[in-house]
Amino acid sequence: MIRQLFLSFCLWMFTQAGAEAQIHTMSAEQTQKLDELIKQATELARNPDLVAAVRDYNMKGRDSTKDMDQDKWSKLTIMDPILKDIRSNATSKILFSKKADVVSEAFVCGADGTKVSFLSKPSSWSHKGKAKHDEPMAGKIWIGKPEKDASTGLSQVQFALPILDAGQPIGSLVIGVAVNKL
Repeated sequence: MIRQLFLSFCLWMFTQAGAEAQIHTMSAEQTQKLDELIKQATELARNPDLVAAVRDYNMKGRDSTKDMDQDKWSKLTIMDPILKDIRSNATSKILFSKKADVVSEAFVCGADGTKVSFLSKPSSWSHKGKAKHDEPMAGKIWIGKPEKDASTGLSQVQFALPILDAGQPIGSLVIGVAVNKL
């Protein structure tokens, strides 16, 4: 009985390791398509209306989220007026208008790492202190490893770009791409 349980456990671990390996790898063709998407997204990060909205957010903030933290963020439902307001702002409309079929999520963060806009509610309110925000704030492009995303449940790879104003990073654009659609 114990041996049978042990063998079942080993078989389960082996199949789980295989599933994880599939999530964490991309073919050369997928990588090339991802590179093309990053080039296209670079143009989006330069969109004058998007840059102006991030600049404005950095200066003024948003009254409805002034006291937001991760605990409060995680309790918001998709029908909450705060989320509806963010999802329907001008910057979110830019994201929706440029969304490609392969995009599983996209959001824009201000300099402080909090959300200016998004396609759907990301798991975290702030990405400050995480490479996906900090590297673009240093003027660099960040590319994550393929993984299962907590907010969408999809196997995706994320990348992030700086949003520049007069050559200086003022925010980040983070885009998640469904690996199976690359």
